[in-house]
Amino acid sequence: MPKLKLGPILDDRPVKLAVELPAGLHRDLVAYADALSRETSQPVEPTKLVAPMMASFLASDRGFRSARKPAPKSRMPQPQTPPRDL
Repeated sequence: MPKLKLGPILDDRPVKLAVELPAGLHRDLVAYADALSRETSQPVEPTKLVAPMMASFLASDRGFRSARKPAPKSRMPQPQTPPRDL
């Protein structure tokens, strides 16, 4: 069996979020939870996969990472000092 991208699911303080998933995506999520359960030898609820999958997706999205970077602070141009002859 290939190595899955997600590892053990950490128990973290959750924030409630209600979403509707297409039936096909839900079936895939259930199948992934089954595969992860077999790989880690721990039961995994499909609902517990959504947050780590989203986090993994967001972390791998270069466009999102660059969009989240704060804009560089504009600096006042420094006055140029003429070169000194030695």
